Amino acid sequence: MYIDSHAHISKPDLMPHIDQMLARAKDAGIDAIVNICTDQPSLQYGLELANKYPWVYNAAATPPHDVLEDGEKMFPVMAQHARQGDLVAVGETGLDYFYHTETKELQHHFLRKYLQLALECKLPVVIHCRDAFADFFQILDEEYQVNGRHAPGVLHCFTGTVAEAEEVLKRGWYLSLSGIVTFKKSETLREVAKMVPLNQLLIETDTPFLAPQSKRGKANEPAFLAETAQFIADQKLISLQELAAATSANAKQFYKI
Repeated sequence: MYIDSHAHISKPDLMPHIDQMLARAKDAGIDAIVNICTDQPSLQYGLELANKYPWVYNAAATPPHDVLEDGEKMFPVMAQHARQGDLVAVGETGLDYFYHTETKELQHHFLRKYLQLALECKLPVVIHCRDAFADFFQILDEEYQVNGRHAPGVLHCFTGTVAEAEEVLKRGWYLSLSGIVTFKKSETLREVAKMVPLNQLLIETDTPFLAPQSKRGKANEPAFLAETAQFIADQKLISLQELAAATSANAKQFYKI
């Protein structure tokens, strides 16, 4: 059994087909899905899905590349649901310097706000970080510690270097790998897959994005997680069963599901 630790299954364009998608997920051995809500529609649909499917859980935040448009209006909404106990994590939040659509200062502002919200609600945080690791680690070290130790978090869909992965791991965080690790040109990410300790590893689809190599060009979905899991198990020279058991146990502990 697998846990898809990060998927966007409540995107409005997926909703007409969501029941079939979730049926395929169950058939593929998906035991639980953590659905990431990034705006008002996806949060509304996500809460409805969680009521209908008890094995779907929600996290929510405005991602860094959307904070200019949605940051101010959505933070109170996300915070309300975090405080009400509707969420298993705060996220995805973080920093993304790739697109150059939002100023760094605005991204820093909302990352700090969401880290503070996670601490307030005693929830883990889900982080998106792209081309911004130095600033991210500085803010994390300033804002997200309790009694001298970093509070719980995960770097989702990790695409950084081995050195950046080591910085994540030494803070006691989880590192999550997606279908990108299966891509032919992802040599560095395969080195990360080999070195990350099994007890700090999560796996995800990031549905509907980043389908694994054999499904590239198709919309991703939780049922495709097994291919990524098998690939990572092969990199680590362990059985698929060991990989699935460990990552599922990690996800249950991290998200408290």
